[in-house]
Amino acid sequence: MSDNERGHCMRGARRLIAIPVLAAALLLVGWVGSAQAATWFVGPGDSIQAAVDGASPGDTIFVFGAHSENVLIQTDGLKLKGLGATLTPGAENECGANGFCVVGDINFEDFVVNSYIQDVSISGFEISGFEDSGILAFGAQNASFSLNRTVDNEEYGIFAVLSTGTRVLGNITTGSAEAGIYIGDSPNANALVANNVTSGNLFGIFLRDSMHGTILNNVSQHNCVGALVLGDAPGPAGFYRFLGNRIRSNTRACPASEEGDALSGLGLVISGGVNNIVHGNQITDNVAGGPTAASAGVAVITGDGGTPSTGNVVTGNVITGNDPDILWDGAGSNTLTPNTCGTSVPPGFC
Repeated sequence: MSDNERGHCMRGARRLIAIPVLAAALLLVGWVGSAQAATWFVGPGDSIQAAVDGASPGDTIFVFGAHSENVLIQTDGLKLKGLGATLTPGAENECGANGFCVVGDINFEDFVVNSYIQDVSISGFEISGFEDSGILAFGAQNASFSLNRTVDNEEYGIFAVLSTGTRVLGNITTGSAEAGIYIGDSPNANALVANNVTSGNLFGIFLRDSMHGTILNNVSQHNCVGALVLGDAPGPAGFYRFLGNRIRSNTRACPASEEGDALSGLGLVISGGVNNIVHGNQITDNVAGGPTAASAGVAVITGDGGTPSTGNVVTGNVITGNDPDILWDGAGSNTLTPNTCGTSVPPGFC
């Protein structure tokens, strides 16, 4: 993670100050089972943050209607459920320029987790227009983000760092300047990213400096890069299983910038990644729509720091209509056949 990216993350968790108590317009409707399992309702325009601050571990917060605020969550076990709920930026606060921040106890000097926030879930929201991320998990364990829609957030749709057991399920992420879905800086990520649709981003799914997880039955389309496993620097990435995904028509053109080369027409890229399994996916029609450093349906290449991709197994996929279907730079020991494909560089894999 670059210093700039870390800066974006830290803004949402560093400034931890007191938040006003529960707004009068917010109604506690009843206890469920015990004093530790209450149900809250937040109406249109009322404060989600006030409900979060008043809630106890295990509480459920139902949210209705439109809300303009940035919401910091630091209580274990909260369940936020949107029912026709939208979240757009309000006054910047402890959550920085993110929509929802799920934040543990972080030592920012060493960038390590002192203790995780656990078992938070957020579902059913449309989250749009934030300068950083729609949803940020920072030092979270077993967080679940499901059935949300993130739209036109300036950095990431759903962003998890220094986290483990993250579940990203059935979301739609679109229009992110970086990645629709990001799992990073997590050597024990153990993430599940399943049944999402991600489109119109720079990267659809971005796995960086993180290990172990399953990428299952997602649709990644109309991005510049459908999915990227990026190891090498600042740390290794791998041991992911890509199963049953449709990575298609990633023809969007992203111009070169200070952060990297022009990119377009890339389906799945493994760059300096290790021991990934890619099986049963449809990776089709990923062709450059503008200038690009490279294009391919599946590219297995050496990382920018010189670490070869190795131990990757790409078999039993339909990889067609790309330019080329499979690209390998010859470094490392990888298995790239058999697949249903037509073209490869070097020849011989199809």
